[in-house]
Amino acid sequence: IGRGIALKLGAEGMKVGVHYYQNEAAAKDTLARLRKAGSDGVLVQGDVTRVEQVSRLFDRIRTEFGALDVFVSNARPEAPKFFVPPLTITVDQWNTALHSQATAFLVGAREAAKLMRNGGRIVALTYAPGGKTGGLQPWVAMGAAKAALETLVRYFAVTLAPQGITVNAVSPGWTEDSVLNSLPDAVQTAIRDWHTRGWTPMKRLGTPADIGNVVALLCSDEAGWITGQLIVADGGASLMNREVPPELQLN
Repeated sequence: IGRGIALKLGAEGMKVGVHYYQNEAAAKDTLARLRKAGSDGVLVQGDVTRVEQVSRLFDRIRTEFGALDVFVSNARPEAPKFFVPPLTITVDQWNTALHSQATAFLVGAREAAKLMRNGGRIVALTYAPGGKTGGLQPWVAMGAAKAALETLVRYFAVTLAPQGITVNAVSPGWTEDSVLNSLPDAVQTAIRDWHTRGWTPMKRLGTPADIGNVVALLCSDEAGWITGQLIVADGGASLMNREVPPELQLN
């Protein structure tokens, strides 16, 4: 999803700071694709669960670009770092989720605002159902962290509005070439079958390009009157009635 966003913003004429923590090869590939498409950028490395490293990322951007037009907060730890149910999750695992989302956004948005002029854009990637439901028990830490992130988006939207900076959140549904592809094959198949059966009205999963398009819309000049909002980009999945089979809803 991060790559899809980076490539779309690059196609809009932006230079992109491509962040990575450990997967340098993927970051280099994204930067190479940006350059092949006629854009450019730099690689920025850091662990967003550590406050000092978040600040360091923006120091690098200040050195390379001098200013910042768009900040997209999209980093997330690998699932084993936090994917544990409520009764057994450790405080360290809880903190990994919370710091990677709410704390990283708090620090990142403040640092970004220092580099932004009127018309700046801040976009956070979330997963809104995780903060409203409780069925996927091992998601407890990330669900709470994303809910805190979404709250911060609203507060920062009010704080930064006088500077002409908008702050919004985008909540993708299940998306190809994302965390989905790290799940066991049987789980991936079940999720894809569930969507094509009709639990998403468009009968397909999202793509990184779909999410990139949504972020680019929020970053456009025309979106300057939209701030503090949660945009759900899930092909209509959240519109389905979970108590009624999709075959009865789509007919």
